[in-house]
Amino acid sequence: MSVPVTDQAIAKIKDLIISGEFSAGAKLPREQDLAARLGLSRNSLREAVRALALIGVLDTRVGDGTYVTSLDADALLTGMGFVGDLLEGKTLLEVHQVRRILEPVATGLAATRLTEDDFVALAACLRQMDEAEHNQAFIDADTEFHRIIVSASGNATLASLIQNLSGGMARARVWRTITEHDAVEITKQRHRDIYVALRAGDAEQASAADLLHLADGERWLQRRLARGPHARGPETGGRSQNGAGRPNGRSRAK
Repeated sequence: MSVPVTDQAIAKIKDLIISGEFSAGAKLPREQDLAARLGLSRNSLREAVRALALIGVLDTRVGDGTYVTSLDADALLTGMGFVGDLLEGKTLLEVHQVRRILEPVATGLAATRLTEDDFVALAACLRQMDEAEHNQAFIDADTEFHRIIVSASGNATLASLIQNLSGGMARARVWRTITEHDAVEITKQRHRDIYVALRAGDAEQASAADLLHLADGERWLQRRLARGPHARGPETGGRSQNGAGRPNGRSRAK
């Protein structure tokens, strides 16, 4: 079975990057020259470049040319975040389980690396969760809270992997499940527990607190999945079950 021409073009460009001929940040030759060098039509090369740009390998700049990206984790794992936003049902649960395995490790690593500025930002996230007027505001605060923590893990690849596994839409679906179970206050407390352990520099306790938080979400997702594909919760950013546009369990945490 023959390999599609575009796939051949992708493989050839990949080989040039792996060999070091096209290093991170390097500008590719003109389309006409590169196509001739690789023995490809310009259309096939163009399609290959588009595909590699979508997955963060190449960066096409209008009027300037095409460059190899930094090839760091953030660039190369971006496509995973796009796919993660499309997940539903059992696959969403499985991805959440992967997050449950990885994130507590990153949280533990961050315990001795977070700066005073990081703690100020984390505290602000906790306040935003308490003051959230709608689901999306809570999701945004939750996303930022965990981003700050995993970014301080000292492992950029681990941090990027976790962030892209738990993109905005994935968090929104988990959050809708939480609101269905009237578990907002429990979720807020889990975040406070993580913060307190991190503030104390206790890596083991911080990791355990995050694991408990993620295990709660997994359990609620399992229950939602068991109810069938038509089970629905309140829409992101819309009215929650209390009808006031605020997340359920609206009382402020002390």
